[in-house]
Amino acid sequence: MAQRPTWDEYFMKMADMVGERGTCDRGRSGCVIVIDKRVIVTGYVGSPSGQPHCDDAGHLMQEVTDENGNKSMHCVRTIHAEENAILQAAKFGTPLKNCVIYCKMTPCFKCARMIVGIGASRVVAKKRYHADKLSIELFKAAGVQFDVLENEVEKYENQ
Repeated sequence: MAQRPTWDEYFMKMADMVGERGTCDRGRSGCVIVIDKRVIVTGYVGSPSGQPHCDDAGHLMQEVTDENGNKSMHCVRTIHAEENAILQAAKFGTPLKNCVIYCKMTPCFKCARMIVGIGASRVVAKKRYHADKLSIELFKAAGVQFDVLENEVEKYENQ
């Protein structure tokens, strides 16, 4: 008899596939937003509609300092997968209250604030993000359940 994936495994595999559409080679992340075990919307890392993609125009790098004073380089040309999914839902008037969000790694603090703002009940990340302390604290304070499937930090180019 075939072994069926758990719901978390099932939706995470979808998020991985969605991420393959990403247009920034530094982080082809995908996001799947689910309500009652039904996919509501997806998003991937990419530039705003009609704007140049990193894969075509190159990266737009900016130095960012995290909460511990560590500096790292981030590409700011693209919209994060979680942002993109939330924006798609907003574009079509789809409410996301009590949704579950599946994503490649712990959402950044900016995305975490949006996730709390839409009233998500749970976030499931495949791996950890290297600067995830504030996001995890925010989820805890807001009562958003946060689960990581593989407790290791996601590695990507030019981190």
